[in-house]
Amino acid sequence: MKMALELARQGEQAGEVPVGAIVVLGETVLGRGFNSPIRLNDPTAHAEILAIREAAAALGNYRLEGATLYVTLEPCVMCAGALVAARIARLVFGSRDLRFGGVRSKFRLADSELLNHRVKITEGVLGDECALLLQSFFEQRR
Repeated sequence: MKMALELARQGEQAGEVPVGAIVVLGETVLGRGFNSPIRLNDPTAHAEILAIREAAAALGNYRLEGATLYVTLEPCVMCAGALVAARIARLVFGSRDLRFGGVRSKFRLADSELLNHRVKITEGVLGDECALLLQSFFEQRR
């Protein structure tokens, strides 16, 4: 999660909402990303999506079976769907997203019994630090 937090800080320095993500398989980091929709002019360029894309390219496979995604903020519905589509085994996130959370706060997409793949979810890892980074970012913007 500390690596994801560092990526979130890089995103903040680039003027993006500070969210960072990494995809890990075993001890190897396969993918990294920070929110980049403004920089890339791409509404899908969330940290999780960028990390998943990089990990899939590194493996040469769109299925990331056995991988864990660490992200500083609870994934939105789009990103939760991508976790399922990529067959990510485990999600670890820092703080909840009470407005747009697709994993716990608003929806429970990633481990829904309606889908053919369920992601194991761990929340709250370095949650205070993740939440403070976001709060500080938005306070400075107001």
